[in-house]
Amino acid sequence: MHLRVPRPRSLAGQLFAMQAVLIAVVVAGYALFTYISDRGQAQDAAGRQARAVSLAIADSPSVLEAIGSPDPTARLQPYAVRVMRDTDVDFVTIMDPEGIRWTHPDPGQIGRPFRGHIERAQRGQTFTETYTGTLGPSVRAVTPVLDDGRVVGLVSAGIKVEEISKRAQEQLTALLGVAAGALLLGAVGTYVINARLRRHTHGMNADELSRMHDYHQAALHAVREGLLMLDGQYRVALINDGGRELLGVAGDVVGASVADLGLPAQLTGALLASEPRVDEVHLTDRRVLVVNTSPVSGGERRGTVVTLRDVTELQSLMGELNSERGFTQALRSQAHEAANRLHTVVSLIELGRAEEAVDFATAELELAQALTDQVVAAVSEPVLAALLLGKTAQANERGVELVVSRESRLDDGLLPPSLPARDLVTILGNLVDNAVDAAQGRVPSRVTVAAYTEAARGGEVTGTAPAAGGGSELVLRVSDTGAGVDPAHADLVFQRGFSTKPAGEGGRGLGLALVSQAVQRHGGTLTVTEAPGGGARFEARLPLDDPQGRAPAPDAPAGRRAAGGAV
Repeated sequence: MHLRVPRPRSLAGQLFAMQAVLIAVVVAGYALFTYISDRGQAQDAAGRQARAVSLAIADSPSVLEAIGSPDPTARLQPYAVRVMRDTDVDFVTIMDPEGIRWTHPDPGQIGRPFRGHIERAQRGQTFTETYTGTLGPSVRAVTPVLDDGRVVGLVSAGIKVEEISKRAQEQLTALLGVAAGALLLGAVGTYVINARLRRHTHGMNADELSRMHDYHQAALHAVREGLLMLDGQYRVALINDGGRELLGVAGDVVGASVADLGLPAQLTGALLASEPRVDEVHLTDRRVLVVNTSPVSGGERRGTVVTLRDVTELQSLMGELNSERGFTQALRSQAHEAANRLHTVVSLIELGRAEEAVDFATAELELAQALTDQVVAAVSEPVLAALLLGKTAQANERGVELVVSRESRLDDGLLPPSLPARDLVTILGNLVDNAVDAAQGRVPSRVTVAAYTEAARGGEVTGTAPAAGGGSELVLRVSDTGAGVDPAHADLVFQRGFSTKPAGEGGRGLGLALVSQAVQRHGGTLTVTEAPGGGARFEARLPLDDPQGRAPAPDAPAGRRAAGGAV
């Protein structure tokens, strides 16, 4: 047999019980205070009423005249009964200066001494008191009847305490009714409010809510992915550490509008969109993010939940993978061509034409070696040289001639550590791929690449950001013989999602956006103009932060014009 431990009452239940007890105590205390106050007020009111009646009788000329008659009782008793009925008092007693009654509600008490204090009245004063007489406890007033300053009689009017208590009880009954109504109304209101609170807290008690809050905070800080919650007015309601890092925001941004976070326009538009977004790729200054948004609704729009994933490294690896695939296809094609040439050499030998076979093989070897020598002589930086050799093979397979400009000169070890090879591959590789796509199928089909260093353009602002004044900068320029770029699209061509080509699997318009991101990250410039022979010319200029202070290579003279030699 298992002992079932009762579950702690929910937070809503605890609040309801506390509020119900509080309302009951307040209403009961108010009722008791009001009853005591009303009882005292009723006694004071009864005393004022009795005093007014006794003064009115004492000042009446008919009473003074009746007192001077041979039989005062005969004239005063009917008068006193009539006054009692008209003024709603319990008794009116008129007596001589010694306190012998001339009138009384009980005729049997006429002629007997008055029960109560009359000394002050005998001295000409009016007073009130609570005293127990022949009719029981009563609140009474005693007033002298004066004739030329001489006390000729006394008048007492009073109301029984029992009657006062009855009046107070009637008021108490009405008060209790009002109190019960207030208690019922308060209980109903408390129940309604706590029922809503119970729905919001899902019936959890305070310990469970506290534990959930602790788990919530721990999970927010532990998750590396970015999490952003917006309210119905698109203000930041919650953001975790990963979200701050991925979006590049600092400080307390809770309560700030998304439009004020300084994010790229397309990313801001995605966050402000009312419809959900699924696995959208967006670029910030330094990262490539996958954004998912989901509206939170419960009968009305309450906000948006946004998740952010950093795919900067993944995107770079995908670019390298695409390059490797291109290399593989080029190698496969070259292997096929090499097999054909080898068969030709073998056939020539079998035909007894050994000298012709040697000449044929030597010519093919010299052609391949000339291409390698040309690229390595111009660009001895190993990563870029390997990239250009691979892109040359890929371009040849697509019927496009890739030419390294004669002005290119980039020695090994010239590039500083602040300019990583991966970023150079991103910039030059995407520019070449874009140029090959544009030149393919054109006559002539040519892509020209120039890579060299020169003195930086001091203070000139071109493209996205000004190059650093002084020192030197790396120039990467790619020209093609394609259709060119419409001048109206010059500012849009570097935005993610913009492309004049049909979208393929995964979409287009990301390559040039990645180039722009990498150039901006290194404080460089990126421009697009018309090439001298037609087509487009993209030029990236990256400042070289060379701590050794080495000058540009002698074969790349300072001040060389950006367009020089690119054909």
